[in-house]
Amino acid sequence: MRVEVVLAFPRTHHSVQVELRDGARVADAIAACGLPLQAVAGYAVFGERVTATTALRDGDRVELLRPLQVDPKDARRLRAARRR
Repeated sequence: MRVEVVLAFPRTHHSVQVELRDGARVADAIAACGLPLQAVAGYAVFGERVTATTALRDGDRVELLRPLQVDPKDARRLRAARRR
């Protein structure tokens, strides 16, 4: 099965197609991708948060998630305060 692994940054992204055996998990795709994993805080498949043990299907896109720089609630409060 073919799976795409994506690591996105604000101004650039890296995308790798990997060939895996049937029944492969997210952890298998990550091990095969060869992308830098230092800043990875989690995983998603087509935008849905998953764990490393989640089974994959042919054509899935595994997204390597970066940690949040600002808590979304705090960011909203800051934007609201600036508007006042």
